[in-house]
Formats: sequence, structure tokens, C-alpha cells
Amino acid sequence: MRVWLSSSALLGLILLYLLAISTGSTSRLAEYYWEIFALTGLLTLGLTGFIGYQLWQIRQKIRAKVFGAKLTLRMVSMFALVAILPGILMFTVSVQFLTKSIESWFDVRIEAGLDRGLSLGRNALDYLLTDLDYKAQQVVRELNGAPTLNASLKLPALRKQLGVHEIAVFDRHGQLVGVAGEPGSGGSMPLAPSREVLERINRDQAFRATETLNGKGMVLRVVLPAYPLSFNGERLTVQLMQPVPRQIAEDAELVDATRSEYRQLALSREGLKRFYRLTLALTLVVTLLGAVSLGFYLSDRLSAPLGALAAGTKAVTQGDYSRQHPIYSRDELGVLTAMFNRMTKQLAEASAQTDASRAELEANNAYLESILVNLSAGVMAFDAHWLLTAANVSAERILGVNIDDLAEHPLPDWPCHVPRLSPLVDATQQHRDDAPGEDWQAEVAMEGERRLQTLLARGTRLPEKSGHGFVMVFDDITELARAQRDAAWGEVAKRLAHEIRNPLTPIQLSAERLQMKLADKLAPHDADMLRRSTDTIVQQVSALKGMVEAFRDYARAPKTQLAGLDLGQLVREVLALYESNPAVHARLPEEALLIQGDAALLRQVLHNLLVNAQDAVLDADEPMIHISAQRENDAVVITLEDNGPGFAADILPRAFEPYVTSKAKGTGLGLAVVKKIIEEHHGSITVGNVTPHGARICVTLPCPEA
Repeated sequence: MRVWLSSSALLGLILLYLLAISTGSTSRLAEYYWEIFALTGLLTLGLTGFIGYQLWQIRQKIRAKVFGAKLTLRMVSMFALVAILPGILMFTVSVQFLTKSIESWFDVRIEAGLDRGLSLGRNALDYLLTDLDYKAQQVVRELNGAPTLNASLKLPALRKQLGVHEIAVFDRHGQLVGVAGEPGSGGSMPLAPSREVLERINRDQAFRATETLNGKGMVLRVVLPAYPLSFNGERLTVQLMQPVPRQIAEDAELVDATRSEYRQLALSREGLKRFYRLTLALTLVVTLLGAVSLGFYLSDRLSAPLGALAAGTKAVTQGDYSRQHPIYSRDELGVLTAMFNRMTKQLAEASAQTDASRAELEANNAYLESILVNLSAGVMAFDAHWLLTAANVSAERILGVNIDDLAEHPLPDWPCHVPRLSPLVDATQQHRDDAPGEDWQAEVAMEGERRLQTLLARGTRLPEKSGHGFVMVFDDITELARAQRDAAWGEVAKRLAHEIRNPLTPIQLSAERLQMKLADKLAPHDADMLRRSTDTIVQQVSALKGMVEAFRDYARAPKTQLAGLDLGQLVREVLALYESNPAVHARLPEEALLIQGDAALLRQVLHNLLVNAQDAVLDADEPMIHISAQRENDAVVITLEDNGPGFAADILPRAFEPYVTSKAKGTGLGLAVVKKIIEEHHGSITVGNVTPHGARICVTLPCPEA
């Protein structure tokens, strides 16, 4: 663009120079008219093409949404407007001024003055010419009738007498006969009359004229015929020449030239007007096109820094703070560029600090998250409106719910969606209402999916900078509570066994001794009553001893002696004792189910479960007991099902707790002891009901590692 503008500017200066020198001279104008017109057309076409190309480029940039394109178009429009309005004004004023000026050149008074000046000059020349003609006639009179020799001798005297510049006499053929000239003329030959002049003399006609001769300026010439005696009446030609005074000659020539030019200008007045208008129009067009082209260049120069700043700003919005633009000027754009560079530098520093803080925060969050993930306690955070904001995996595991399903609802509405969470929500709301702003702790009992859960919940309000939220931490202490209860019941069982067992043997021995001592001494009727009474005492003592043994078994931890055994074979051995019961059915695999276990304790478990199942199906129309064993992954699972009434709803969650039973004569320690034995084998036991009725017990024992 810069080369194009420089070339156009040089061509425009040449054109303006040619126009300037041509308008000062009509002859130069005529000489260079077509060259100027062609040069102007070439420059106009070039500038028009350049402007069209630039407008096309701006249009493409606007379509492509290039930043600064609309600003460039607006600035070009402003430059064009600034150039066009004054240009049109100057063109209009100049045309009017030139038109009036040209019209003022052709004033009638000026033309009349020129005519009168020319007439005055001509009258002066005519007067001089008439005077010279009079003197020529005197010369002719002196020469007529005089001999030729005397005529030649008279010429100097006549010249001197008459005060003329030159007197020359020629014969009829134009040959010089005699001459008398002014001293100092250098003896040059007089100018002979032309052929046309001689023809007029031959017709006896005089010749008078004002002539301009090369080297002599303007002269007066008078040629008359003469007839001296010596030529026998043959005609001679007398010529008198007198220079016109220099001042008169110059004035006459000036007036004549001025009048000729004036006449020529008068004839070309309209053409002159059209030419000057065309010149002004061409100058206006070239100037406007040049101004618009310069406007494109300046607009590009002005918008280029803005475009660079826009690109830098876009890069900043995309996170690139490394942009630094060079400063080319000290004006406002330079200040703006410097401010942008300072801003990007500060943003880069702030971004680096933010990244460092973010990295530190992420590390802290990751550390805290790892703690929360690995924390066995459940943690839940709420905002000021009791909407869940965060929770760890343990909270979801302990509560047995999908936390994401509850996150949209405030804590008080959770029981509407998960009713079993009502005790936990009620405890939270109660402590919030009773002691707002204080830390609280409560033990909450709630129903789990398969068992009762005991949660130890703690809550506190978050500080103000954290948004007035709440945080709750809770642990599942079900096993801890059960262990505490088991320990308490174990201690109770131990004391009961000790306190009850001691008097049982003396009671039994005393009853048997009474029967032995008194049976022979009493009447038959009394002896029979004694026998029945002592038998009742012995039976009840035996029952109490069984209960005491159960207490002792529950109170002391079973001592396991683990050894490799085939659990399937063990089940078959136990089932052999129940072959007489047609309700018992077994489904056992042929392959060995090897585990590490205590055969005696596991046999006790199987007997206990089968006895419970037999008791459960006593009232069934078609008693049915199914026992199966199979390998699942790295464990052996024994499943026992019956079609009895199943576990009651209030007993099912507490089935393994001591002294929980639905039997009229049961101690409630059977499943508790079974659970202890299974846990000693590092296994697990679960209970449940089957449809339409019945109970299912699953025992899972691990297989030994290969």
C-alpha cells in the first residue's frame, strides 16, 4: 500500500505541475493537453481501482468479523467527508471566480480602448508616412527634368535637406541607379523594391507602406515613379525609407499584439471557461481520490494498533497473558498500548499467583477429600437452607441411600422420600431448635435395610465466612452397641450361671434322697405323690442345668481349633441324625467344599439351625426344610430355608441379639451363640424371610487360600 500511495503521489505531483504550467500559457496548454488528459485518466483509474480494492477488502473483513474493519470503514468515510466537502466548496467557488474573472477580461471598454490605442498608433504612422510621401514627391520634382548625373549628385543634398534616412533610385528593372543614406549605416545596399511594387510603379501608381524588417525594426517606405531628362522619358523608381521612432514602433507593436491576443481570447472565451472548469474538475477528482486513498492508509495505520490490541485482548480472554505489543508512538495509542502491556503483565502475575493458590487449594482439597473418603464416619455439609452441599462415601454407605437423590431437597423433607431417616432428621431439628448455634451430640436408633442401626450423630454450625451452613458427622455404632450389650449380657449370663448352678446339685440330691428314705415308709398313695414330686424337681433341675450351660456357652468365647474339613461331608453327617424327619431335604454338590473350621462347633451350628427349623414348621400343613451348600467365588455358602411363619417384623432386625426369641420355652441365646461361632470362623450369617412365608438363613464361610 505504501509503494502504491508513493507512486500515486509522485504521479499526482507531476500532473499538478503540468496543469500549473499549462494554465499559464495557451500555447503550452494546446501542446500538452492530451498528455495531461491521458495522465489524469491513468491516475484516476489507478486511484479508483485502489479504492475499490480497499473497499472490497474492508467488506470481506466485515463479513469475517475482523476487529477494526468497521472502525476502518468509518474512519475512511470521515476522511472522505473531510476531503469532499471542502473540495466541492473550493471547486464551486473557484469555478465562479474563474468564470467572472474570464468575463471581466472581455469588457467593452477594454476592447474600445485597445481599438482606440491601435487607431492612435496607426494615425501616427499614417502621419509619418504622409510626411515621407510629401518628401518623396519633392525628390521626384527635383529629379524630373534633371540630367542623370545631376540627379545622382542631388540625392545626398536632398536627403540631408529633407531629413530622411535613405533615398534610392532604381531603373525600370529594379537596378540601383543612385543612393543616398544616413552616415553610419555601413554602406549596406538599399532594399530593392519587390516585383509587385515595380509593377505598381510601372502602372504609375505610388507605393506607401509601414514594414517591419529584420534587423531594422519598423520602417516607412514610399516608392514613386520619376522621369529624368537623361533617360529620354524612361521611368525611374524613387524609394524613400525612414525608420519609425523606436518608442512609437514599440507602442504600436504592443498595441497590435495585445489587440490580436484579445481578439483571440474573445474568440476562445467559452473554450477557455470549459478548459479551466475541466482543469479544476480533474484536480478535484484527483485530489479527492488521493485523499480517500490516503484515508485508507491513515485508517489502516490508526486501526492497526487497535487491531493488535484487540487480538491481544482476545488472547487474554482465552487465558493467554503473555502478549506484549511494541510501542511505536508517544500519543494516546502509545499510552493505551503501554497500559495494555502493563495490564497483561499484571494479569500474568495474578494468573501465576492464582494458579499457585489453586494448586495449593486443590492439593488441600485432595488431601481433605482423601481424608473424608477414607473416613469411616459419615460427613454431610448443609447450607443455610439445609440443602446438602457435600457428603462423603461413608455417609451414603451408612445411611444406605443415594445422596444425589436427596441433594435437591432440604433436610427436613428427607423423611418424605426416605421414611427410615426420620429419627436422624428429628434429632437434628430438635437440637437445632433447642440449642441453636451450639454443638450437639445424640445417639439415634433407626431401621436399616436389614437390621436396626444405632448412629452416634454430632452437629455444629459452620462459621460466618463459610456461609452460615451446618455440618453433621455420624458413626454407625451398631456393632459397638451390640458388642457392649453382648458383653453386658455375657456378664449377666456368667453371674446367673454361677448363682443358679451352685444350688441345683444339692436340690437334686436332696430330692433323690427324700425319695430313697421315705418311699418305703409312706403309704402307697403318699409314696406315689412323693415320687411324682421328686421327679418334677429333678426334671426342672435338669432344665435349669441346660439353661445354665447355655448361659455359660454364651458367656465364654468359643475356643476354635481350625483344621481342614469338607463342609459338604460335615452337613451329610449331621443330616444323618435327621433322616427320620421327612421334611428335611438336602441339595449338596458332589465336589468337596473344603474350608478351615472347627468340626465340633460347626456341627453345633448346624444342629441349632435345624432344631430351630423343625420347631418353626411344627404347625405347617406340609412341613418343608431345605438345606443346600455351594461354592460362590472364594467362599462356601450354606442356605437353610423352611416354610414356617418366618421371623416377626420386630424380631428380624434383632434376631442375633441375646434373649430375643419368639419361642415360649426358648432362651434366645441360640442364634447369638451361632453368630459368635461363625464370626470366630471369619464368616458371616444373615437371616431373612421368603415369600409367601418362611425363613431363610445364609451362612458364608471363607475358603482357604490356595
